[in-house]
Amino acid sequence: MSILKKNRSFFIFLAKFGLSYLLLSGIYWLYLSQYNAQLKEPDGMTRIVAQQSRDIDVFLGENVRLEQWKTEAAFRVFVNDRNVARVVEGCNAISVMILFAAFIVAFSTTFKRTALYIIAGIVIIHILNVIRVGLLSLGFYYYYDYRELLHDILFPLFIYGVVFILWVLWVIKFSGNAAKVKA
Repeated sequence: MSILKKNRSFFIFLAKFGLSYLLLSGIYWLYLSQYNAQLKEPDGMTRIVAQQSRDIDVFLGENVRLEQWKTEAAFRVFVNDRNVARVVEGCNAISVMILFAAFIVAFSTTFKRTALYIIAGIVIIHILNVIRVGLLSLGFYYYYDYRELLHDILFPLFIYGVVFILWVLWVIKFSGNAAKVKA
């Protein structure tokens, strides 16, 4: 028995994951290319994340404002008139959403079930990311000495942990693959 036949389902998973990841990344690249890098123009999703994160901080009773940077495609975040953070394209979590969706497609079932789960997952990731960015800004203001711990370890652990849980739920509960394994 050839290695391809023996590991067919694994190679199908890899192909579906790789192709969907490349396709979604290409679409995202096309989306980003419509913004003028020379003019340091932030993309629309980064703008939305910055504004919604600010709104969460304001809801929490903080004095927070945004200012578009002139030297970078980013937004400066001010808490009590102190510049504490910047929101750049990488903060919008689109790359995390692409990774999430590619994995779900790789374990896809029916189109409707797969599409609905991807949409629900992206909404969950977006909401948690907006909260993450808002809390990071406040964390940078109140706990400046811990900014690397907050930005580089705790909050990525949180967002990727949620994505991992969503993947596990998909495989065990929704994709139908668990039923195939039990049979």
